[in-house]
Amino acid sequence: MSYHTWQIWGIILGLGAGSYLLRLSFLGLIGNRPMPEWVLRHLRYTAVAVMPGLITPLILFPQATDGQIEPVRLGAALATIAISLWTRNATLTILGGSAVLFGLHFTLG
Repeated sequence: MSYHTWQIWGIILGLGAGSYLLRLSFLGLIGNRPMPEWVLRHLRYTAVAVMPGLITPLILFPQATDGQIEPVRLGAALATIAISLWTRNATLTILGGSAVLFGLHFTLG
């Protein structure tokens, strides 16, 4: 299926508006009130839950290789997991994972 440029921009703007309105409704309804501790505890894990959900399909089913696992991406993902477990530092994890990704890309092709 082929989309026109205006359709793609409409989708992007619609998804952006929907995401903004969802967050605004949550923050607008209870933003001025203190939240219970159990809500705050769950909110701390939102990014931790979202990032693997976005990244895992790109590693296990990459579109660029028609769904075949690519050693470069898999190696970088495993290195990133190891770095995060070793350092417990998000910045070092991102930088280390990126360095491994680029290093493997240039050495393995």
